[in-house]
Amino acid sequence: MARMLRQIDDEVLERPFNKGQFLRLLSYMKPYRKNVALALVLMIISSLCSLASTFLLSDAVDALENHASDLIYKYLAGMIITAVIGAICVRYRVRLMDTAGRKALATLREDLFNHIQGLSFSFFDTRSAGKILVRVINDVNSLNDLFTNGIVNVLVDCLTLVILLIIMLAVNWQLTLVSMCIMPLLMLILFRLKRVMRKRWQRVRLKTSSMNGYLHESLSGMRVTEAFVREDENLETFENVNDDIRTTWMKAIQVNNAFWPALDLTGTIGTVLVYNVGIRMMKSAAKLPLSNLLLITWYLGRFWEPLNTLSNFYNNVLSAMASMERIFEIMDTPSDIQDKPDAIDLPPITGRVDFDNVTFSYDGEKTVLKDVSFTVQPGQTIALVGPTGAGKSTVVNLISRFYDVTGGAVLLDGHDVRDVKLRTLREQMSVMMQDSFIFSGTIMDNIRYGKLDATDEEVIQAAKTVHAHDFIMQMEKGYMTEVNERGSSLSVGQKQLISFARALLNDPKILILDEATSSIDTHTEILIQKALDELLKGRTSFVIAHRLSTIRNADCIMVVQDGHIAERGTHDELIKKEGGHYRALCDAQYRFLLEDA
Repeated sequence: MARMLRQIDDEVLERPFNKGQFLRLLSYMKPYRKNVALALVLMIISSLCSLASTFLLSDAVDALENHASDLIYKYLAGMIITAVIGAICVRYRVRLMDTAGRKALATLREDLFNHIQGLSFSFFDTRSAGKILVRVINDVNSLNDLFTNGIVNVLVDCLTLVILLIIMLAVNWQLTLVSMCIMPLLMLILFRLKRVMRKRWQRVRLKTSSMNGYLHESLSGMRVTEAFVREDENLETFENVNDDIRTTWMKAIQVNNAFWPALDLTGTIGTVLVYNVGIRMMKSAAKLPLSNLLLITWYLGRFWEPLNTLSNFYNNVLSAMASMERIFEIMDTPSDIQDKPDAIDLPPITGRVDFDNVTFSYDGEKTVLKDVSFTVQPGQTIALVGPTGAGKSTVVNLISRFYDVTGGAVLLDGHDVRDVKLRTLREQMSVMMQDSFIFSGTIMDNIRYGKLDATDEEVIQAAKTVHAHDFIMQMEKGYMTEVNERGSSLSVGQKQLISFARALLNDPKILILDEATSSIDTHTEILIQKALDELLKGRTSFVIAHRLSTIRNADCIMVVQDGHIAERGTHDELIKKEGGHYRALCDAQYRFLLEDA
């Protein structure tokens, strides 16, 4: 666990700026160019209103000096009007950019999820679900500020800085140059210190994520923890993780608490310098008006706001590069299993399967299957048996084209599975794994997953056929009973029967059961066997199982040994072979049952 937490913490927080990736990210905003353009206009108006309000306040001071009380109220009324206009512009600008930004992020997340769905099993074999989940949720969310605020704000703030500087130079160029003396120090604080702040708060979030991950694993495995009396060790680990959060938090707070006082001190120094020079100019022959002095100091105080936004944008871009790279890394990962440009729709099949000298390797080094050839006629049931790692699951994975053969060909009704479209291939088969996956939702929805347009009557009939109807009706709400994710409220046998009903509803021409009948009690085994008898009728089936009750009635049993078919035949044929692999497997299981009895 400690090693896992270190790996999370060692993730890169920021990456060098990559112009190509940044432009690629911005391309998601292209459909919302009108929103961005209108938001930019509104932001400019709002910024100009804010600057005009300060200018009107300066004029009001000037009118006060000249005892022009009638003008004061006009200037104050003008300030109110500009403030109202600015507020309205800000409101609609926020709405426009939030709408555009969230839609762009939604499109990015959909593209990422859609691409992940199309990736081959080899991708998921080498990556944990947790890391993929972080890419789809956390990394995309981290781009929110960049999309909704950063892009427009940085353009407007650059323009604001230019306008501010022009107005200040026009009012009094000498005081403006004096006020600019603090700009290097101000920019140093904003760009350097804020970057340190951002890194430290990111470190806090990473440590918090590590603790959340540890808590999730600890709570999920609480039964194991209590069974092995590991509460003290878990507490020690949690204390270390919790202490890491406290330490990183304090380091972030130290920089955070130093930032604003440093900014205030810098602003105060600049203001003092301007007042010092300005008061001298007021006493000199130049006779600087008080309103001009106040206007310069007020605008000087406004200078740090756009600079602050620019520094935030700079930090956001650097921080977003890590998320962008991780997102586009997945989106640029090609699927090992893709339709050929000239792939055809697989026509309705009868279920004939041919393996023509099939060779396969997962990594290109260790060969799992070696020149495997066999033919399965439509409607036959084939049982695959053999030791763990012999290649049984590989055989059925190649039929579904979860992987492509290294050599030879897999044919369905004479069609090479690599020459037909994946969707039309897999639509005509059903695959059931050892872990009968149940989705959160109703039992009705879980069975209907096999055929989304099925009627309630068709769903119920499928459940009746596989003998799942009785236990479903004993539940509180019958078919409308809500089940938890992965079906934690159901027994193993109940989940398997629901999965059988789902597969039957799909009415596949080829059925694959990969250890789908394991881990059940004797009573449930009887129901499972009856369900299998119905499920296997009229379709080509491949069954991987260790239970004799599941495989002995198969039309053909194939013993997979060291990557090839060592034996094939019916149960009665193979059991008669002295020294045969299948007989040895049966004898071993029989002895195990006797010892267990």
